[in-house]
Amino acid sequence: MGHKVHPTGFRLGVIRDWQSRWYADDKSYAEFLSEDLKIRHGIQSGYGDAGISRVEIERQANKVTVTIHTARPGVVIGRGGQRVDEMRNHLEGLIGKRIQLNIVEIQQPELDAYLVARTVAQQLEQRIAYRRAIKQAIFRTRQAGAKGIKVRCSGRLGGAEIARRQTIHDGQLPLQTLRADIDFGMTEARTPLGRIGVEVWIYKGDILPEAKTPEGAPAEVAAAEPGEAAPATETERTAVQAAATQITEEKPAQPEAAQVTEKKPSTPARRRTKPAKATEPEAAQVTEKKPSAPARRRTKPAKATEPEAAQLTEKKPSAPAKRRTKPAKATEPEAAQLTERKPSAPAKRRTKPAKATEPAPPTSAEERDATTEAS
Repeated sequence: MGHKVHPTGFRLGVIRDWQSRWYADDKSYAEFLSEDLKIRHGIQSGYGDAGISRVEIERQANKVTVTIHTARPGVVIGRGGQRVDEMRNHLEGLIGKRIQLNIVEIQQPELDAYLVARTVAQQLEQRIAYRRAIKQAIFRTRQAGAKGIKVRCSGRLGGAEIARRQTIHDGQLPLQTLRADIDFGMTEARTPLGRIGVEVWIYKGDILPEAKTPEGAPAEVAAAEPGEAAPATETERTAVQAAATQITEEKPAQPEAAQVTEKKPSTPARRRTKPAKATEPEAAQVTEKKPSAPARRRTKPAKATEPEAAQLTEKKPSAPAKRRTKPAKATEPEAAQLTERKPSAPAKRRTKPAKATEPAPPTSAEERDATTEAS
C-alpha cells in the first residue's frame, strides 16, 4: 500500500494553519461542518473564472468571517462592489447567519499551486498537448522564483484508450522536510474523453522559526528603527533578530579585544630581539670553515690513488686477454687442418660405387667381332 501524505495536512501546526478556525461541541460540530461546505461550494460555483485559490472561514458567536484569496479581485468585487453584495446575500441565505466577506489579492499567481493546476487543466480542456501545457507551467513558475515544482497528470492523456500517469518535475522538492514551504493543489480537467486529474507541488523555500530575543536586549536593537522600513518577509525578520543577538553578545567582549590589540605589537618585538642571526666574527668563522668540509670529503679513501688507478688500468686489459686465450676457438694450424679436411668429405662421397655401369651393347657387326675376339 502507498504511504502518500497530503503536504498541507502534514505541516498543520508547524508552518501551516487550518483553513477553518472555530470550535464546536459534539452537538453543533456537524452543523458547522455542513455550513462550511455550503459556503465553499457556493463561492466556487459563483466565481468560477475569478481565480480563487482558497477560502478561510472563522466563527465568532453568531458572525461568520469569510476571507477569499483570489488572483482577480476586480472580478470578485465587481463594479462598485455589486458582486460582493450579491454573494454575501446568497451565502447568508444558505446558512441563515450574518457573513462578513474579505477579499485578499494573490500577488504572484504563478507561485500558487491550485492556480497553476487550474491553468494546466484549462489548457487540457482546450485540447492542447499535455506535455506542452506542463512545460509552460513549470517554466513560468521557475521564472517567478520557485525553487522546485512537480506536475502530475493522470487519465486518458492524448486521447489514449488506456489511462496512464505522466509526471514532470524541475528543481528540488523536499517533501519530508516539515519547515519546507511546499504548496499543493489539485483539480480536474473535464474533457470529452473523460476527466484528467492535475496535481501540482511548488517548493518556495524554508520557513525558519523565529529567533527569541534575549530579555536584556535593548529595545533599539530588538525592534526596527523608526526611520528604517520593517522587514517584509519572515526570513528578513529572523535575520534582523539574529544580528541583534550577535550584537548583544559581542558588546561585553570589546575591552578584551582592546587588550589583545595592545599586546599584538609586543610579540613581534620579542621575536626580533632573539639571537637568531650570528655576529660578524662568527659569520666570518663559518665562512672559513665551509670550504674545509668538502676538502675532507675529497680526502676520504672512497676513490683510489694514482698508483692504484694505474694498476687497475694495467689489470683491466688482462681480464679480456684471459678470456681470449680460452680454447673456445681453434689456432691457425688447426684451422688449416680443418680447411684441408673439409673438401675430403665430399670427395669420399663422390667416389662411392653407388651403381655398376654396364657396357653399352655393340651397334655394328665389326664391334661385335671385336668383342668376341676379346672374350
